[in-house]
This record gives sequence, C-alpha cells and structure tokens, in this order.
Amino acid sequence: MGTIIVWIVTGIVAVVFAVLGFAIGWMQRRRSAESTIHSAEDEARRILNDAMKNAEAKKKEALLEAKDEIHTLRQETERDLRERRSEVQRQEHRIQQKEESLDRKIDNLESKEEKLAERAKAIEAKLEECDRLKQSQMDLLEKISGFSKEQAKNHLLQLLDGELTHEKAVKILEMEQQTKDEADRIAQKIIGSAIQRCAADHSSEMTVSVVALPNDEMKGRIIGREGRNVRALETATGVDLIIDDTPETITLSCFDPVRREIARVALEKLVVDGRIHPARIEETVAKATAEVEAIIRQEGERAMIESGVHNLNPEVVKLLGKLRYRTSYGQNVLNHSLEVCHIAGLIAAEMGADVTLAKRAGLLHDIGKALDHEQEGSHIQLGVEVAKKYRENEVVINAIHAHHGEVEPKSIIAFIIQAADAISAARPGARRENIENYIKRLEKLEEIANSFNGVETSFAIQAGREIRIMVKPEVVGEDEMVIMSRDIAQRIENELEYPGQIKVNVIRESRAVNYAK
Repeated sequence: MGTIIVWIVTGIVAVVFAVLGFAIGWMQRRRSAESTIHSAEDEARRILNDAMKNAEAKKKEALLEAKDEIHTLRQETERDLRERRSEVQRQEHRIQQKEESLDRKIDNLESKEEKLAERAKAIEAKLEECDRLKQSQMDLLEKISGFSKEQAKNHLLQLLDGELTHEKAVKILEMEQQTKDEADRIAQKIIGSAIQRCAADHSSEMTVSVVALPNDEMKGRIIGREGRNVRALETATGVDLIIDDTPETITLSCFDPVRREIARVALEKLVVDGRIHPARIEETVAKATAEVEAIIRQEGERAMIESGVHNLNPEVVKLLGKLRYRTSYGQNVLNHSLEVCHIAGLIAAEMGADVTLAKRAGLLHDIGKALDHEQEGSHIQLGVEVAKKYRENEVVINAIHAHHGEVEPKSIIAFIIQAADAISAARPGARRENIENYIKRLEKLEEIANSFNGVETSFAIQAGREIRIMVKPEVVGEDEMVIMSRDIAQRIENELEYPGQIKVNVIRESRAVNYAK
C-alpha cells in the first residue's frame, strides 16, 4: 500500500512538473516570438526609412542629372543655331557676291556686244568694198586676157590636168620600174630555188576509165540476157558503161571519179572471176567500194606523211585521199596539192615565213575539189567551208579563199600559196586545155584590149601569155599609154582566170611622112 501511494505521489509530482515545464516553455517561446516580432518590425522600419532616404537621394540625383542634360542640350542647340545662322549669313554673302559678279559680267557682255556689232558693221562695209574691188579687178583681167571667168577657169583646169597626168604617169613609171626591178630579182631567186629543189614530173590523166577484156566474148557475158547485167552494174555503181565496136575494151563514163574507180575495180574483178550475174555484181561492187575507201584513206595518210603536215581531222584526210581520183585540166589534184605544199614550204623558208603553216595551206588549198561535184558552190567556197568546219587556222582559211584572187590576201602565206599554185599549174606539161577553151581565152583577151578607147588593134601571142596592143598616137599620148596598160591589166585580172601571168604590152608609134620633089 505504501508503495502504491509512493507511485501515485510520484506520478502526481511528475505531472505537476510536466505542466510547469510546459508552461514555462510556452512562456519562453512567446517571449522569444514577441522579441522576434519586435526586432522584425524595427528592421522593417529601419529598411523603410533607408529606402525612403535612398529614394529621396536618387530623386535629387535624377533631378540634378536631368537639369545637367537639359543644360547640355540647350548649349548644343544654341551652338547649332549659331553655326547655322553663321552658315546662312555666309551663303547670303556668297550669293550677294555672285549677283554682283553676274551684274558686272552682264554689263561687260553688253558692252562687248555693242563693240562687236560696230565691228561687224565695219567688216561688212570692208567686205562690200573688197567685192567691188575684186569685181573691178576681174573685169580688168577679163578685158586684158580676153577670157571670161568660166573660160579662164576651164583653161587653168586643162593645164593643171595635163600637168597632173604627166606627173602621175612619170611617178607610176618610176615606182613600177623600181618595184619590178627589186621584186623580179628577189622573186627569181626564190622561185628558182623552189623549183630547183622540187622537181616533179606528173603525167596528165584521163577523165574516163577503160577496162581491157580478155576477148570479145566477155562483152556478151557482161551485157547479159536482155542487158540485165549491164543494168545491174550501172544501177549499183552509178556509172555509164559504153560498149561499142572497140575490140576487147569497155569504157566507163561518170562525172564522179570515185564511183568510176569503184566500177572499174568491180568490173575487173568480175572479168577475172567469170561469174557475172546481178547478185554477184552487187557483192563485187560492195567489195570494190570497201577497197576504194581503204585506198582513199591510205592515199590521204600518204599525202599527210609525205607533206609533213600533221594533226589533220580524219574527215580531212579522207577528202585528201579523194583528190587522188580528181583531175584539173588533166593534172592530178592530189599530186598538184603535194607539189604546191612543197613549193610553198620552200618559198616560205626562203622568205622567213612560217614553213609549217605554208605547207598546211598548200596541201589544203584545193580541198574543195573533193566536194565540188557533190555539192553546190565553187571549190574555193567549199574548201573554205571545210576548213572552217574542222577549225583550221585563220591564215590557212584565208589562203584557201584567196588563192584564186576571190578575196584580198591577209598574210604572206596567202601570197605564197598563190605563187606556188601558179608555178605548179603553169609549168610545161602540168595541164592541158581543150582547144575551145584556149581559143575563147585568147578571144576574150583581145576583146578586153579592144574595148578601150584609142586602141587600133591587139594580138594575143605567146600562147595567151602576152597581149600586144597597138594604140592610135593621135588619141593616146605617152602618159595615157602607161595608165592604159595598167587599167587593161587590172581588168584582165578581174574578168579572166588563167595560170601564171599575162604580159600587157602597149605600143604607140608616131610617123612623120613627107616627099621630096
């Protein structure tokens, strides 16, 4: 029992102490909270007071800065206004000076105009006086000379024309003689050297092909039943077969030399084979075509190698090979081109010109003749088109275009090609002309010469290499004779085509005849 009481008392004491501890803690916390609140309020009041003080200070500072800025802006504005005012004053002063200067100039111009007007009046008066004096002098001169103004003018012009004609003729003679002497000497040396170093011998070629037969019996086999073999061969080749009474011979005629060569090769193969019928003819013609094309390529390559001209387009090489089957007045065009190439190279070497370019132009100068029977246009025009198409040098193109004088030569190479072409074509045995063309050329020469006023008669001699002209001495004077020869030569150059050169020889003969009785 006592123990229980002790425990109860102990419990009560503990509860009491706990209540007292709680109360004491609560009071301490309340005091601490109140103290914190008071300190926070004090701090807030302090912060608020500081903020108000700072705001007031910043307000004052901002007001001061604003006043300073306003003052600065006012000063700048006043300064700008002063500067602008001074600039306006300067402009006004300058304008005033200009106005004063313009006024002075206007005054000066007005005074000058007055002076000029007075001077013009004086000049007009003097001119009138001069005209009167001139007219009086002219009247006096006409009275003294017995000539009117127009008569005197015509007389002076006649005298002047005679003097000028004489001087012109003398000058032409001097210059021509000097040029001829020097040019002949140099040209003879160069051409002689070139010809000596390039001695070519080419025979003239026929324009038709002849195929020999082993016997006349072969003609019948070639003709075939009702002429079917001949028709098949002509259709396949485009060549006319002329089968006449000539023994053991068939003639092939065609404007295209390549087709004529294909027909010749095919016919020879058929004659050797002996099997002649339409199917065999077509097969043989195809083989002959391939063979001729191969020969054309080989001939083009041979020409390129022989001439030393490289870097030619394959199509140009093929066209060169076609020239093997082209002739001009009986002269083989490929051999002629090679000859011109060599001669041009030798002349260029003697003259110090570009040898490679000269040989290239010489080899290609007649390239158009490979096409002139296939396309419209002269061989010169076609050659120029081919050269432009395959991007040849402009010098080469001009040389091709100018080698017959169609355009003006633009380089020394073009002149060299003209000379080399004339040398190759004009040498003995190179070309042959039919008698009709030869006679027509001689007649045209005499016709041109006889068309000039004062010509009595003319004679084409030396196989058309010279035209001898007799003039009337009472119509053509010594000076006019020189000018006439030059005009005739120029007209021959413009209207005729000829190899080499033609000498124009004008002869004037004066005779005085009297009789002693």
